[in-house]
Amino acid sequence: MALQGLAHVSGQQAIEINGVLRNTYIMLGLSIGFAAFVSFVAMVLQIGMMNFFIYLAGFFGLSYAVQKTADSVWGLVWSFVFAGFLGLAMAPILGYYLAVQPSLVVQSFALTSAVFFALSAYTIVRRTDFSWLGSFLTVSFFVIIGIIVLSFFVNMSLFAMIISAFMVVVACALILYQTSAIVLGGERNYIIAANQLFVSFYILFLNLIQLLGIFGGDD
Repeated sequence: MALQGLAHVSGQQAIEINGVLRNTYIMLGLSIGFAAFVSFVAMVLQIGMMNFFIYLAGFFGLSYAVQKTADSVWGLVWSFVFAGFLGLAMAPILGYYLAVQPSLVVQSFALTSAVFFALSAYTIVRRTDFSWLGSFLTVSFFVIIGIIVLSFFVNMSLFAMIISAFMVVVACALILYQTSAIVLGGERNYIIAANQLFVSFYILFLNLIQLLGIFGGDD
């Protein structure tokens, strides 16, 4: 009886995990689609580059709003506001690359999708525990803040390739960490999970397009 009860609990847990995964990827797909739509509209309207401080305030403020309301319908609302905000901020960058070399955008999106799928599939199939990446991500957060502050005093353009490569590694680590948390039952809120994965997809895409641009000879 005890073994049957354990099997029942494990079965119920597997069903719950599969439900969180399904909802997470549906939400992630909708968020990416909405961000792309907002970017397209912003490019058509020729909206310029967002003020850096407004970007930071919006990024962290909306991320906080998603986290605080994730257990209610407002979590969905703020998730789409957040996705739209990042889509708006990304529009001038996409507009530039589409004007200079449109293939870079397609290549970057395809590579981002492939990397995301490969890392997610590996974690889901192998059920590997990547919780140890939490420490790396915490340290990386402070390193990124340091780079942002330093950029106000030092020209960081010479280190653009190194910074972009570091951000790609951080994005990949975040994908592994968040997917592992879902698969192993540590994350039960699909809104939070989708938001974290959306941020990782966004970071990965923007920095891959930067790297491809550098290797392709674009300044």
